[in-house]
Amino acid sequence: QVQLVESGGGLVQAGGSLRLSCAASGRTFSSYTISWFRQAPGKEREFVGGISWRGGVTSYADSVKGRFTISRDNAKNTVYLQMNSLKPEDTGIYLCAATSATLVVTSRNIYNYWGQGTQVTVSS
Repeated sequence: QVQLVESGGGLVQAGGSLRLSCAASGRTFSSYTISWFRQAPGKEREFVGGISWRGGVTSYADSVKGRFTISRDNAKNTVYLQMNSLKPEDTGIYLCAATSATLVVTSRNIYNYWGQGTQVTVSS
């Protein structure tokens, strides 16, 4: 079993940057593909990006490509989401999720474990 805790959210002006962290418990963290999702008020939870457990292959939603970067440090049981050039439409609760799938999957139904989320607010 994996427990996930997000941190690093906050209020930032458009064009600014934030780095989110997803800290995991469990000795098998390195065997999980980790992804980030976000949920804005009144909208469905959407895939942001993820990193596979095998090879560290990353995948991103078109809306964040070139602005967001995901990395992982298996020694620290942590996945990071570096967000640059933030836009007001990036506002939402950001959640990390874990799946045993080999590669990143965009469907939230595949993820077995979820964190509680961290709020990101981008002002215009």
